[in-house]
Amino acid sequence: MSVRLNDFLFSILLIAVLIVIPLLGVGVLGLKYFFGVIIPYLALAVFIGGLIYRIVDWARSPQPFKITTTSGQQKSLPWIKRSRLESPANNLEVALRMFFEVFFFRSLFRNLRADLEGKRLLYGSAKWLWLGALLFHLGFLIIILRHLRFFVFPVPEFVNILEKIDGFFQIGFPTLYLSDLLILLGLAFLLLRRLFDAKINYISYASDYFPLLLIISIVVTGILMRVAIKPDIFAIKHYAISLATFRPVIPEAPISVLFYVHLFLVSSLAVYFPFSKLVHMVGIFFSPTRNLPNDNRMKRHVNPWDYPVKYTTYSEWQEKFRDVMEEAGIPIDEEWGKEIQKQA
Repeated sequence: MSVRLNDFLFSILLIAVLIVIPLLGVGVLGLKYFFGVIIPYLALAVFIGGLIYRIVDWARSPQPFKITTTSGQQKSLPWIKRSRLESPANNLEVALRMFFEVFFFRSLFRNLRADLEGKRLLYGSAKWLWLGALLFHLGFLIIILRHLRFFVFPVPEFVNILEKIDGFFQIGFPTLYLSDLLILLGLAFLLLRRLFDAKINYISYASDYFPLLLIISIVVTGILMRVAIKPDIFAIKHYAISLATFRPVIPEAPISVLFYVHLFLVSSLAVYFPFSKLVHMVGIFFSPTRNLPNDNRMKRHVNPWDYPVKYTTYSEWQEKFRDVMEEAGIPIDEEWGKEIQKQA
């Protein structure tokens, strides 16, 4: 536990360093252009370049066998009922399976936990993990879509509708967004699970704690800006549009240094994303356990990376070592010997 606690504390230290860097850079040294323009563009370049590298690397990886993960009846005889989603037989069924997997975490919903009671291994439901992951990802998606209002003009109508639904439970001013609560609840559950579940804690490292703490820091600084600091929204929108159109302009209106802390944390997440476990968001589409139909009985899967291999048959091997075999008293199969002579 102490080793894993060290990983957790090390992750907290990294987050603290990331927060201090823009505090000193902007608040003390006044490097607004560096942290407001250069860092975001560098982060975007690394993010896009890193994703392209990972996608190309996955696309070039050999896929010699059909290893589709299934848990239902495969398509066979017409009178045997099959499972279209658990054992897809064509690309359309694969697409449906991927849809439910990506948007509803279908396999995680059916996940089981294993507990050892004495000498008995007991299996039980693990729906809390599915709910925590769904809350986090749903809240994250809504927040990203909501932020589109800063980068485009005019604001798309679906963003306005989403923002009204997200702020439906408004209490006073500023707006209390439901997505903020969802993502914080989901992140809190995932973090506490790693800290207090002995089995999960045993396999958790800094690479597991750091992204959770980084995203929590991004969410908290964003909420603090809206609730406590209340920056100039029009100045931030003008700045965001200038970045999106590649004509960056640092706003003249005074903006709290907390905004630059928030922006630097987002940039750090963008740089970290392609080279971390978070990239599973893209990697799931390249997983041969998910993106292949289970049609082994209908089509023969030939390894496209296969190449001719020089091998020696038993009859050839026998002819090569005939003298040694006869001297050792090993019986010779004369039929194979005659076949080799005919071919020669």
